Amino acid sequence: MRKRSGAEVFRITGARQSLADDVRGRQRRYVISMSVRTVSVILAAVLWNIERPVAIVALVLGALLPYIAVVIANAGRETPPSLPSTFVPPPARPMLDAAPVAGPAESGPAADRAGGGAEPHEHT
Repeated sequence: MRKRSGAEVFRITGARQSLADDVRGRQRRYVISMSVRTVSVILAAVLWNIERPVAIVALVLGALLPYIAVVIANAGRETPPSLPSTFVPPPARPMLDAAPVAGPAESGPAADRAGGGAEPHEHT
């Protein structure tokens, strides 16, 4: 892999799902819930004279599922907590510290001999 200094880097890990994928997922959830509704209504009709309490539960489920399926299908796109930054800035390089500057009154060899100069710096 080649490294390019100063090249823009884009981050897509926090990108939203595409619109086509979102619509496809909502359609799939709607078809699944409507299939469950159809099975529950058929089950209610078959079990009406055999097991009436189970048939009533299946009938109530078949009556409530269209509303729930429409609400789920129309829920819209997900909202991310915060939109990701599309640009990742390059890492900052540390700068060297500047040496302290002596004032005009304290500069010169006479000030150093008199003890008024700045302390010498130790370099490691």
